[in-house]
Amino acid sequence: MTVRNGVLALLAEQPMHAYQLKQQFEHRTGGTWPLNIGQVWTTVHRLVRDGLVEPLPDDEQPDVEHFRLTADGRAEASAWWSRPVDRGAPARDELVIKVALAVTAPGVDVQDVIQNQRRESMRVLHEYTRLKSTDGADDLAWSLVLDHLVFAAEAEVRWLDHVESRASRAASEGRAPGTSDAAAHPLTAARRTRTGGTR
Repeated sequence: MTVRNGVLALLAEQPMHAYQLKQQFEHRTGGTWPLNIGQVWTTVHRLVRDGLVEPLPDDEQPDVEHFRLTADGRAEASAWWSRPVDRGAPARDELVIKVALAVTAPGVDVQDVIQNQRRESMRVLHEYTRLKSTDGADDLAWSLVLDHLVFAAEAEVRWLDHVESRASRAASEGRAPGTSDAAAHPLTAARRTRTGGTR
């Protein structure tokens, strides 16, 4: 959905061809999420299929095919700006999955998993912090993306500290790894409520 809505937002400014969409998306987001040109073409063709985007008439196009929003596409782009991003269904995070499995798997050194990840997270945090002092940090869009990356890395390090503390406490209390049924977890129940039942 991110690429789809990003394409709509860019086309709301002016007609563009696929390479322009790729370049503008990457430029506006500081190159943090590079796009494959095939992904852009696939997204544009789906938007054309859905009636949200259309190619410019032949007499209005230079050598490269340009696309523009339809009225429905303009309405969808406008609605995206006013619609909050859905945070109710957490995205799959490899680190969270890895830690959750580590604390429930026999024979896994949880402290080792945490220490290895903390070193990597700190390395990334230092790199993002270094980038904040470069010339590109004057670009507002890139600066905001970079701020988000720094805050996320800081939060990840704090979470790892929390995991280490919880895991150490559980080990000292002799608690066995959790094996409760996922269907009974609060997030699972909340997701079912949001989607109107099981799938």
